[in-house]
Amino acid sequence: MSTAKKVVLGFSGGLDTTYCVKYLSEDKGYEIHSVIVNTGGFSAAELQQIEAHAYKLGVKSHTTVDAVKPYYDRIIKYLVYGNVLKNNTYPLSVSAERLMQALHIAEHAKNLKADAVAHGSTGAGNDQVRFDMIFHIMIPGVEIITPIRDMKLSREVEIEYLKSKGVDMNFEKAAYSINKGLWGTSVGGRETLNSKEWLPESAWPTQVTETGTRTLELGFDKGQLTSVDGQLFAHPVDAINHLHGIAAPYGVGRDIHVGDTIIGIKGRVGFEAAAPMIIIKAHHLLEKHVLTKNQLSWKDQLSLFYGNWLHEGQIMDPVMRNIEAFFESTQHNVTGKVFVQLQPYHFQVTGIESAYDLMSSKFGKYGEMNTGFTGDDVRGFSKIFGNQTVIWHKVNEE
Repeated sequence: MSTAKKVVLGFSGGLDTTYCVKYLSEDKGYEIHSVIVNTGGFSAAELQQIEAHAYKLGVKSHTTVDAVKPYYDRIIKYLVYGNVLKNNTYPLSVSAERLMQALHIAEHAKNLKADAVAHGSTGAGNDQVRFDMIFHIMIPGVEIITPIRDMKLSREVEIEYLKSKGVDMNFEKAAYSINKGLWGTSVGGRETLNSKEWLPESAWPTQVTETGTRTLELGFDKGQLTSVDGQLFAHPVDAINHLHGIAAPYGVGRDIHVGDTIIGIKGRVGFEAAAPMIIIKAHHLLEKHVLTKNQLSWKDQLSLFYGNWLHEGQIMDPVMRNIEAFFESTQHNVTGKVFVQLQPYHFQVTGIESAYDLMSSKFGKYGEMNTGFTGDDVRGFSKIFGNQTVIWHKVNEE
């Protein structure tokens, strides 16, 4: 019976996690159980290649978790309900999926009764906090091992070590770091390391191949995207992927996000998120038609907190369940069609149709005619509505 320490390693197949397998198994003598959590960024062929790579490196077991639909159900759904854009720009493409990955890695470690859990994060970014914090909450007492962070390893040192171990893999680092998932793809490179430059056309994962104008009809049912151009989908994930296939070749949903990291430094990252940006803008327009002024106002305030707290890894805070319950309760009437116009590098949400539309001609036309009350009603209301402010001015003038 093996007495080696059993370690569950979050494994992507990249340089850092490849180093972790070799170092922890051969230098430290640990029994490594690798796990990859797919949140929409990997094809079946890529997942098979990663599994083969893990076993070739010497892992005891490798597990692939298909978390795409649970990722939507547990996190993405609420980012849509809240119209969440970090700093009014970023749809939390990477930060949200890291949380889902951490939760599943913790669950895997619990099931295997692992002695320790490991990840390949460096000491410079947000991911180390997200992983560590969720592990502390989900699997308290289980040791967290982070070789890259602890030994402050450079890429060059890792490559030299792996070559000495006879590891055969592509060590050539692409000019741009790409992280693809269901809710968008991040793009980092030379230009995002400073405050001025924009990413070149060639850096974007999806090149612009569409020309002209196309109109889309998006169908929402209680806040969730369920159809595109009349085609119904069994799950919103399928609708998101279908919409991405249509919209991404127009070059829409591209931007560079400037944000505050959990550890207190600012950073820039490019992202390509055609479907998420269109869905959020379309959903928001539908809400503006079917929700009341105060529903919209409170949603805005809670969405800002929810997005920031999620970005900082706090998905397990019970206040998040409270806010999600509020979001859910606001979506009953967010049902209808939203019309979107696509053009190269640009999209426009042009209008909606909904049985719950509060902008109804039965009650009047804005700026023209009102049928719900008279001019005398407004005259009296205006006096009452401004009464306290009138009193304040009179008191202060005296």
